[in-house]
Amino acid sequence: MHINLNLQSLDRLLERCLEEDIGSGDITTNSVVPPELETTAFIKARQDGVIAGLPVARAVFRKLDPELVFTPQVAEGAQVTAGTVLAKLAGRARTILTGERLALNFLQRLSGVATLTDRLVRLAGDYPVRLVDTRKTTPGLRALEKYAVRVGGGHNHRLGLFDAVLIKDNHIQAAGGITQAIKRARTELPHTVKIEVEVEELAGVSEALEAGADIIMLDNMTPENMARAVALVKGRALTEASGGITAANLAAVAATGVDVISMGALTHSAPALDISLDLGRLKAAPEAKEMST
Repeated sequence: MHINLNLQSLDRLLERCLEEDIGSGDITTNSVVPPELETTAFIKARQDGVIAGLPVARAVFRKLDPELVFTPQVAEGAQVTAGTVLAKLAGRARTILTGERLALNFLQRLSGVATLTDRLVRLAGDYPVRLVDTRKTTPGLRALEKYAVRVGGGHNHRLGLFDAVLIKDNHIQAAGGITQAIKRARTELPHTVKIEVEVEELAGVSEALEAGADIIMLDNMTPENMARAVALVKGRALTEASGGITAANLAAVAATGVDVISMGALTHSAPALDISLDLGRLKAAPEAKEMST
């Protein structure tokens, strides 16, 4: 499974996020904490879950201070229980306190996505089906949220409007029908690009097949109609179930024989995992030592 991060785009994202949070400076930390005070800190899980985002959290602190030491205590993608230490930090207290919230925001969000994905993948685990995400992501965080889906054992649908063709209901209406939309796409696109079309009824499945669709999305169909659609397709195209799929009906949908199940909930409805940061032992600043002698 490919779970690498695009570090260049991550660096640009962190610059924007740090500017948003810190602005001209962390006035609380800078007015309360001596500049040379050093400490250790521990990031801990307060809930059971799947951990995603440790490289992002480390990048936050290193962006603020390259000398800070961030040491993961678990592997990315690890299943952990409440109370598990996820990472140990050592360095300037100001850096740790200033970067704390942004680092935790990323860790909590991405671990929440990975945890939900893992749970739903397990629900569909008895069937040879691929669980994928959608474009229903937090603006600006799509690459990271889709990364977290992969960490949780899921797969990615298209990354954006630029890398795959998905003809949806409004496209079909604008083009004058399923057949017309597919023909137009075939004329405009290279032969190497697959075409997916969204249908809501069995008649649409037949038309999409006849027009040469590579992938047929069965949108908001009942499991019974999905099974009929799969039987109708007979492997001549990939079938994707989408719309109205929840943990309660996921197994029933997987049992229909569809190749792919797409769920926007993997990203838009994943609750954040509860994760905290606590300071450890403090080392007095050199000035403070001199004043006490």
